Amino acid sequence: MPVPVPTGVQVKIDGNTVTVKGPLGELTREFRPEMQIALEDGAVRVTRPNDERMNKALHGLTRALINNMVVGVHEGYTKVLEVLGTGYRAELQGTDLVMSLGFSHSVVVTPPLGIDFEVNPRTSTITVKGCDKEVVGRVAAEIRAWRPVEPYLGKGIRYQGEVVRRKAGKSGKAQ
Repeated sequence: MPVPVPTGVQVKIDGNTVTVKGPLGELTREFRPEMQIALEDGAVRVTRPNDERMNKALHGLTRALINNMVVGVHEGYTKVLEVLGTGYRAELQGTDLVMSLGFSHSVVVTPPLGIDFEVNPRTSTITVKGCDKEVVGRVAAEIRAWRPVEPYLGKGIRYQGEVVRRKAGKSGKAQ
């Protein structure tokens, strides 16, 4: 299935290196030499040399990664995290994310190149934005790893829409 290239996005193919440039940034990635990548009729087409199991897997992977690059520079990716718990909060200081998560110190997260943070203090949400899907997901996972949701009280950092199975606490003495 070819990857359509929307208007405003430029794709440059140099051997097995693909560079995608759009309004939100530029991404470059090198792919395996077995896959033939070509730009035809405003779409990127990936072909494989034969139907071996490994080549079929690489074919799908290559196509999906190129599609993620095109969508990323055109629309971008976001991950939304919710901060839940008494005294847990997040704020921006410049471009850095500063979180109070119950430790004796504040946790400061500096965004890597191409990543932006937005914090809504009313809803206690952190939004991670960027054009590289892989980096957005990794940064969101690193933020969540500072205080994962615990199953008894539900406090911690979770992805928006994540369902956490709650456990019952101690049952206490029977009277």
